[in-house]
Amino acid sequence: DGGGSIRIPASFCGVFGIKPSQGRVPRFGGYGRPAANQFSQSGPMSRTVADTAMFLQVLAGADPRDPTSLRQEPPDFSAGLNDGVNGLRIAWSADLGYAGVDPEVARIAGEAAKVFQGLGAVVEEPQLVIEDPFQSFWDAFATAAYTSYGHLLPEHQDDFSDYGLRSLEHGASISGADLSRALLRADVLRRQMELFFDDYDLLVTPTMAIPAFPIEDRPSVIGGKEVDPFWGFLPFTFPINMTGQTASSVPCGFSSDGMPIGLHIIGPHGAEARVLQASAAFEEA
Repeated sequence: DGGGSIRIPASFCGVFGIKPSQGRVPRFGGYGRPAANQFSQSGPMSRTVADTAMFLQVLAGADPRDPTSLRQEPPDFSAGLNDGVNGLRIAWSADLGYAGVDPEVARIAGEAAKVFQGLGAVVEEPQLVIEDPFQSFWDAFATAAYTSYGHLLPEHQDDFSDYGLRSLEHGASISGADLSRALLRADVLRRQMELFFDDYDLLVTPTMAIPAFPIEDRPSVIGGKEVDPFWGFLPFTFPINMTGQTASSVPCGFSSDGMPIGLHIIGPHGAEARVLQASAAFEEA
């Protein structure tokens, strides 16, 4: 999950998935040629929160061969799945202050967020506004992609997907100054979200800005806002890759044409157990 690749399919397919905190799952042996990449993190998907928690328990742990690995034993991710959310302070945001969102998705996810009130949590809608971080994410993500896989372009250009090729070509164009600015922006966003979680235990948003769409019909406008056809439908997922925090997608309903919709449950760095606990409570509600 370097920009949403656990949470995107989980939301679009109606299953549960969690992106762990950066460093929770070691990367050694899991990538072909991993670049120095602050954003990507492996994690599990399954049909249920409980199965996913067990899967994460197997994946997580310190590994001295990975310089980004957390040097600590992971908690028991299954221990608190039945503890509920009573007393937790949960923030709801329909758009993070910048995103274009399909009105039906915003409505269904917003109704889902209210479920936590009935489970004993305090649910509020603070004025969380983040500056659109896409350009900074795109510059850093594409640079890492080019560093890892640019050597394949001369002989395998025709074998790449359209978005993969687009990433490599953009990464090849990024200067050192561009990358430095992008990483600084990620640091600023990370601090903003760390401070936000001083006041709230969890943040809840839609997972995706729209329901699943035909692959040949990428959206250019969502919620009345022009968006990038390759990245504009995931304005909620990639910022959490930039901050390194943890987030899940739990099924919360269906669109009018029967497509699954996911609820995005975001927690502070290291709070996978809390995110899983809230996800399990919602799943059982």
